[in-house]
Amino acid sequence: MPDRPRVLLIGPSAGPVDGALAAVADVEPVSNDPTEVARRLGEGGFAAVVAAPDVAADLLARFRRDELAQELQQQKLDALHAAGRELAGLDADQLTDMDVAARVELLKANLRRTIHDLLKYDTIEVRLLDRTTGELKPLLEDGMLPEAAKRVLYAKPTGNGVTGFVASTGESYLCVDTANDPHYIAGAEGARSSLTVPLKFQEDVIGTLNVESPRTNGFGPDDLQFTELFSKEVAAALHTLELLTAQQVCTVGQSIEAVNREVALSLDDVLTGASAVLARLTDTDPDGAARLRAVLGAARQVKDSIARVGRNMAVGPAPAGPQPLLNKRVLVIESDERLRRAAHLLLERLGATAETAPTGADGVAMAAAGDYDAIFQEVKPPDLGGYDCYRRLRAACPRAPVALTTGFGYDVAHSIVKARADGMKHVLFKPFRQDQVVRAVIEGDGPPGSRVLA
Repeated sequence: MPDRPRVLLIGPSAGPVDGALAAVADVEPVSNDPTEVARRLGEGGFAAVVAAPDVAADLLARFRRDELAQELQQQKLDALHAAGRELAGLDADQLTDMDVAARVELLKANLRRTIHDLLKYDTIEVRLLDRTTGELKPLLEDGMLPEAAKRVLYAKPTGNGVTGFVASTGESYLCVDTANDPHYIAGAEGARSSLTVPLKFQEDVIGTLNVESPRTNGFGPDDLQFTELFSKEVAAALHTLELLTAQQVCTVGQSIEAVNREVALSLDDVLTGASAVLARLTDTDPDGAARLRAVLGAARQVKDSIARVGRNMAVGPAPAGPQPLLNKRVLVIESDERLRRAAHLLLERLGATAETAPTGADGVAMAAAGDYDAIFQEVKPPDLGGYDCYRRLRAACPRAPVALTTGFGYDVAHSIVKARADGMKHVLFKPFRQDQVVRAVIEGDGPPGSRVLA
């Protein structure tokens, strides 16, 4: 017996028609729900589809509405992606023409416009995660209470509102009723519901996007979907800005270091020469001594100006690194020119101003004419005994602790032992290590007789 054809019957029974169909085919009824009808049609294998005229007309109208809704949804998705590309459209040429603060303000303006015009949200807050401290720092807000905008929040699951919860878990959160939600902390005046999504770049949370509504249950699945999609574009734009800012800061830092390399030792020669002559003229030629002090001040001002320009050009959300010796002035007495250059580089990266002298006598003259926070002296200068130079430096600049530096050679004159007996606390080994340098400047000398190794 040949297989009977299959017929899909949509909607309520058609009475006599059903009986006639059943005589020649296998009739499979289905409700007139569009989703169910679409599912059954997708299975295929039906020889015919039968429905009463009114049922068929209703289904066609509903299918057209669904198609229109899908088309509108696709248009919104396309608009979101286009807006995201505009947000992420950051390049080095723009950063050349605009400082970092101006670029951040432009990104914030683009964010506001897109969120208002495309997502139709009026109350918004974007925070960025400080990965060092865990604090969620405000980037922009519209419509939030002043105390909410200034509130200090951390990426923690409790005690930091919905925003802290989302940042700590990396999951979106729909607060359907602010009055009964354990995580919610007042954000916008009169808010009855909120939607908060994490800003993620490559699965790492870099911030949060929060919107609020005056209606209970004011956000649905579509709102969540679109906001999550848009959050990816926002995160990409913020990450791009961070990279370009870091690149700019790095480039500026390299340029300043290059300038310092070219002028540092030449300026040091000016300082050492002027200091040596000043020591001879102080008592015999007051006018000449005053002029030399002006030369010394001008040379130091050149150094400070280079450092200040570098710091000002590198201002932005991506700091170049810790500078524990900021505003400290350190004198380094070292006969090896390569080590003097290396000392400049290390100390200036730590925030200090470095000045160097190639001989003990030059160092003593500079110590007498300058005001230093610390002095590093090689254990055996080429022109003076190590301990003799140490004592002269202490007399010339009493407030500055003196640390002896050595390249692991034998200290024949026992200068280190003698200096320790006078209270010297730190010995630095060459090439200098950053942690030893920082401790020597910050801690200074101990009481006479102390025997603490650096």
